[in-house]
Parts: sequence; C-alpha cells; structure tokens
Amino acid sequence: MFRPFFLFIGTRYTNFKRRDHFITFISIVSMLGIALGITVLITVLSVMNGFTKEIRARILSVTPHVMINEGWGEPLKDWQGLAKQVSGHPDVEAVGPYVDGQGMLTRGREVRGVVIKGVDPDAIDAVFPLHSTLKAGKVEDLQPGKFGVVLGSYLAKTLGVNIGDMVTLVIPEINVSMMGAAPRLKRLPVVGIFEVGYVYDSGFAFMHIQDAAKIFKTQDGVTGIQLRLKDPFAAPRIAKELHEKLHGFYNVIDWTVLNSAYFSAVKMEKTMMFFTLIMILAIAVFNLISTLVMVVTDKRADIGVLRALGASARKIMAIFICQGAIIGLIGTILGVVMGVALSLNVTDLVATIERAFRVKFLSADVYFISFLPSDLQYADVLLIAASAMVLSLLATIHPAWRAANVQPAEALRHDA
Repeated sequence: MFRPFFLFIGTRYTNFKRRDHFITFISIVSMLGIALGITVLITVLSVMNGFTKEIRARILSVTPHVMINEGWGEPLKDWQGLAKQVSGHPDVEAVGPYVDGQGMLTRGREVRGVVIKGVDPDAIDAVFPLHSTLKAGKVEDLQPGKFGVVLGSYLAKTLGVNIGDMVTLVIPEINVSMMGAAPRLKRLPVVGIFEVGYVYDSGFAFMHIQDAAKIFKTQDGVTGIQLRLKDPFAAPRIAKELHEKLHGFYNVIDWTVLNSAYFSAVKMEKTMMFFTLIMILAIAVFNLISTLVMVVTDKRADIGVLRALGASARKIMAIFICQGAIIGLIGTILGVVMGVALSLNVTDLVATIERAFRVKFLSADVYFISFLPSDLQYADVLLIAASAMVLSLLATIHPAWRAANVQPAEALRHDA
C-alpha cells in the first residue's frame, strides 16, 4: 500500500520496537501523560455536569417552569381568564394558581426569614412534583383552615421542629389596636418537611392556597399563576413568547431567571476548571516536545542523508510533525477511552470505596448531595480530544523546525 514519504518514515520513528529503549520510554511517558490529562479533564467535567444536573432536577421539583404575576405580592386580576389564555400555548402542559408572600418564622429564640408559597395540594403535582421531595409528612395534610405548613429540611432543623410542632409566622405588617401597634402573628403546625438542597431548604415553606390568601389578605384571590412546560429547558424562549402574547402587561419569569445567580456561577466555575485542566494537559504535552527534540538529536545523521538525497526542509518537518501527531493521537484515544469509562462508573466506584473504607466523601449538609454524580456529555469529550490534538500538533513545531534546519554536510561530518 502506497504511503507518502513523510508518513512512512514518521511511523517508523514511532515504532516502539526500536533498539533505543530510552527514547521509546519517554515516548510512552508522553503518551501516558496526555492520556492521564485527558482522563482527569473528562472525569472532572462529567462530575461537574452531574452536580449541575442533580441540583437542576431538585430545583425543578419545587419550582414551576414559568410564573406569571403582576408584581411581588400583588393580587392577580382575572387569573382564570389569564390561565385559559396561556394554557392555549402548545408547549404548556399545566397551569395552576399560587399565593406567595414573605415573613419570619420563629420558635423560641430562633428567627428565620422565609418565603411562603400557597399551593393547591390536589393539583400541585400537575405543575411541579413537590410530593417527591418530602422526607416527612404528606402534601395532602395541607387542609384549608388548619394553616398547616411544609418546611424545608434545613429550615426545620434550624428552628428545631418536626412534624406536629408549632411555629410562629410573623408578617411584616403592623396591626393597630387599643393595645398599640404590633406585627401580625400566626401560629402554624408543621405537617411536612421537604428536602431539595440549594437555598430552598433554608428559606421556603408551603401552605394551602386558601390559608395563604387569608394570611396575606389577597381577598381570596391569587398573586400569580405557575406553568409546567413540555420541555423545561425551553422555558426562556416560551417565557419570551408569552410575554409578547400578553403585550407586556404581566411579569413572566422562567425558572432559569429565578436561579440565574447559581447557574451563572456554575457556568463560570466549569469554564475556569476547563482552562485550568487544559493547562495541566499542556504541561503533559511538554513531554512530547522533549521526546521529539531527543529524536531529532538522535537522528541527525538520518536527516543529513535525507537532505543529501534531495528531501526538502518541508518534508523533514512533516516527518517529525507526523511522529508527534501519532504520539498525540494514541495518547488522546487512550485518554478518551479511560476518561469515558471512568466517568460512566465514577459514581459506583466512589460508593464502593466509601463502603470498603467506611468513609463519607460528600456530606449532604454541605453539598446537598450525598453521592458523587456524573453526567458524561460527548460534546465535552470532543472538545477535550480536539484540544489535546491541537496542543500535540503545536508541540511538534519547534522540534520539526530544528530538524528542518539541520545542515546535511555538518550532520554527516559529525556522524563520521
């Protein structure tokens, strides 16, 4: 089979069965360095993707995909008509009302700010799956007139309450009576505890929508409607479409806007981590430069003979670029295979290590997640592989340039 001149010689120089064991050794080290860098990069990014995916799923378990209101705490006029209007959108699956407001929950000396959200227990799963997040109690226990409340796990832990305990809700509104001015207070029984992670566990509570309407005095109305979409990741586009459809008369907020600070921070962290690990991969590629420089030094006589036989400087450069590219390609393929295999099994591997050594690497109190998630995205794998190959090719330029500038007479005289 015909092979170009530079490819024929470049592949021969990469043959690991050559007698020069030292150059063979450092060539293998170069490959393994690139492979290890790629493995670490793929695994770390997959774990970061896994954390983002897990937190996103937990956020969506207590957050509607889109909310429509007239302003924080303002009653929404003719919400039934508005709900009927937006439910006609082809991407909207379910619509439900809600009442929200702010206050403080107290028990003993503990005081915590909280966002109270009134929901309809009979229809809540149509909008977001609150049931799946409960670690104690039932959503059905939110009975109208009983003023029961479902608290986030961290909030309940901070207040020191459990199912059946009472907390006091302080509303930032002054009541004036014969006894003077005082804030509005309401005693609430705890009927459930949910656990999501992120900020929701520490600052959110759910009530029956009728009870919340009475507490926040919305005249038996609602403060907004919440939507579930067929595709939650299309929420920004659909929110924009609904805003235009409603002619800007209402606030239309999607779940990505509500959590924009978190996702922006995660995106920045992932970007910085990628470039940091790329620098580590670049350090591994320096071994490739050392390997090729030593090969050029070892093959000065061969280069001199090739130049004397008429090989151009460009062809000499191509020989060593080809050799470096082969080393980089093998290292990249090996790294991708190891990285993909490790990313797909890292959750089970870490769990096995934890069981074997009876240790816990991730505490749910700190990280919101008690296991190491992983979400392998093949777009990341392609980007990492392409970056590794580009770095490998760049690493070949200087050694190849040195080889092309070897003078044949000087090389042969020195060999003689």
